[in-house]
Amino acid sequence: MLEEMAQAGIDALVVTAYGHLEYLTGYDGRGGYFAPFPFILAPGVPPTFVVREFEVGAVTTESCVDEIYGYRELRDFAPTVAEVMRRHGLHNQTVGFELGCWNLAPADLFVLQEQMPDMRVVDATRLVATMTAVKTELELQTMRDAMAMTDLAVDIFRSALRPGLTENELMEAIEAGVADRGGQIWQPVVTLVFGERTKLAHGAPTDNPIGTDEPAMLELGGVKHGYAAGIVRGAVLGRHKEAEELHAVAEDALAASVAAIRPGVTAGDVDAAGRAVIASSNYPDALRHRVGYHTGINWLERGNISIEPGANDVLRRGMTLHMPFILEGPSGYLFGTSQHVVVTANGASTLSATPPTLYQC
Repeated sequence: MLEEMAQAGIDALVVTAYGHLEYLTGYDGRGGYFAPFPFILAPGVPPTFVVREFEVGAVTTESCVDEIYGYRELRDFAPTVAEVMRRHGLHNQTVGFELGCWNLAPADLFVLQEQMPDMRVVDATRLVATMTAVKTELELQTMRDAMAMTDLAVDIFRSALRPGLTENELMEAIEAGVADRGGQIWQPVVTLVFGERTKLAHGAPTDNPIGTDEPAMLELGGVKHGYAAGIVRGAVLGRHKEAEELHAVAEDALAASVAAIRPGVTAGDVDAAGRAVIASSNYPDALRHRVGYHTGINWLERGNISIEPGANDVLRRGMTLHMPFILEGPSGYLFGTSQHVVVTANGASTLSATPPTLYQC
């Protein structure tokens, strides 16, 4: 990390995004709802946490950090951080903050600058993010284990569909089946919708039942040690012309984007490959979102590598990417599929054993 900081021209790094905190320290940041828990890195300085005094015991137990300082109330946050920074001679240096991530409000930065007016603030949003994108073999095995639970959930989704089944009933069956195998589902990101409710992006399950000739769509991920492996899968109970046509286009676009992946290409190149397929289809305006993003702890973080038009992030071997193609039809249905891939030496390999094709039952 210190080498990356030097290359970026910063003297110190203040990490606040929950996923990045867990990646670097082992502590998942859950106590940071109160105020930021900055983790300070600088050459020649012990890695240092500044956290709420109430949470010091938890951070000490769950993290690998020895240097921990506590503040009691919100008003004490900035003075405590500034005191630590002055103690290490960082108060008048160039300091990188994760300005494009969650968990650091503009007000937090304002009060820190009031306490340290000579500090030079620069955006270091991508510094930790780029490191987390490339997985070690141990991380990849963890992602594969998480995906095994995702695939089990997909199998239950496909086999359980029948007229009258509600979204909540299916979700309960998925959770029970995964739990029986000792697994977990990443709860903050679960989409499970039937029929007209497939028109809702990121729709959470309700008591809505599925009927004959209606679509169903699922997006969820198994999780292990905080690493989530998400996937999108669709099904039709009977026939549904619009959903079937959207899914066929999504499959072709997904295949084109996956085929474009290899070390050295940009995220924008991968986006363009899939987008070109959609532009030449009968639904040229159906894609209303980016093509994908890099994954890992917490599924994703704001500020991570984004596969979108013009993105210049260069793909590297070992990166894990989730690539959902969810297309919007003329009647408003949102339907599609995805792949979760690892960038390999010559292309990409998929993590999921379930095919991205439409399941018809």
